[in-house]
Amino acid sequence: MVTRRQASKIIDPRERLNLNTTTVAALSPIPKSYIALLANNTWDLLRPPPPANVNVVSNKCIFRQKLKSDSRLDRYKARWVLRGFSQEHGIDFVETFSPVVKQATIRVILSVALSSNRKIGQLDVKNAFLHGHLDELVFYHQPTGFVDSARPDHVCPLNRALYGLKQASRAWYHHFATFITTFGFTCSKSDTSLFIMHGTFGMAYLLLYLNDIILTTSSLTLHERGITALSSEFAMTDLGGLHHFLGLVVRRDSQGMFLSQTQYALKILERAGMSTYHPASTPVDTSPKLASTAGSPVADPSSYLSLAGALQYLTFTRPDIAYAVQQICLHMHDPRDQHLTLIKHVLRYIKGTIHHGLQLAPSTMDRLVAYTDAEWAGCPDTRRSTFGYCVILGDNLVSWPSKRQHTVSRSSAKVEYQAVTNVVAEAT
Repeated sequence: MVTRRQASKIIDPRERLNLNTTTVAALSPIPKSYIALLANNTWDLLRPPPPANVNVVSNKCIFRQKLKSDSRLDRYKARWVLRGFSQEHGIDFVETFSPVVKQATIRVILSVALSSNRKIGQLDVKNAFLHGHLDELVFYHQPTGFVDSARPDHVCPLNRALYGLKQASRAWYHHFATFITTFGFTCSKSDTSLFIMHGTFGMAYLLLYLNDIILTTSSLTLHERGITALSSEFAMTDLGGLHHFLGLVVRRDSQGMFLSQTQYALKILERAGMSTYHPASTPVDTSPKLASTAGSPVADPSSYLSLAGALQYLTFTRPDIAYAVQQICLHMHDPRDQHLTLIKHVLRYIKGTIHHGLQLAPSTMDRLVAYTDAEWAGCPDTRRSTFGYCVILGDNLVSWPSKRQHTVSRSSAKVEYQAVTNVVAEAT
């Protein structure tokens, strides 16, 4: 692996535009994404040739439409990214894992905030991955369209992470976690994307999902101090109260908070071409479970995989389809016609329950109740058992998985014990 000390003859890329951090934002003809790259000193220019045995990563520009919460066009967005598949392990990346907040953790924190009548704010970090510092020395070619005409053969060693790098999310999380702990937050042992602070000004919870942040505090003073501290280190946008987070529409009223994914569900139906189908009254057929070899293989497995993944995310606010989606995902390795029929049945049920969601209400947080059940040897292929559980905090449902057990059990008692083991671990 090439270290940063081996790179020499560095040229600041802002020299050719005579830029610095304070004046770079005044250049309106240049795309904002490129201005942000220069303002953060994301790369340098390295006189050729680069050090021996290095890999120069390729790159491209991604264009997309940024939509509002109601699916209307907000703006057009361009982002310069690196092609992570051109990286080589051990040369320009090593570790890539980065945690994201668990769904159950989000629901727990929202329930606690509602019960304590706390303000729930939403923040967005601009160009989040550009804040990450790299441990490895990564080289890439100059951006297409912004190549220095006087030095077109120069390559760029990165000072900061860029979107597309395999370690970009890990570098961003490490930088954020390091900074937030200096402000007085501590990382939760059960979820490393949950940060908690107890102080003289009160108590605060911070949830991090990539560049999206939920901040809830016990006092308005602490809320303002938290936003000020984060803004001093990162380019932030204060989005006000929580209203649209990770595709969820959040509506808060006198009864509590209602979480829904109506727009997301409509997109799934449109993608599947089932917007005009008749709705179904149940999420899954009552017939026995389908075998892995039922029917002939589907013509387009990628469509099956795409719909299965989309339905998985829809279970964030729809516990009523958790079991049906679990059965769908069992056959992703080799989808058959009858498995596709099962997906269509679930989509027809969603068509008739498009406005369903999850209701969270203020309640006393003095009890945690869990229910679990399992069926024995129900899988027709492996004879493994399926179990499910639900965890209720106060009066709010916060966790509800449905899974197939990893091993074959020789008795129904063993199946029940394994199910209880999993729900106890979740409750803990």
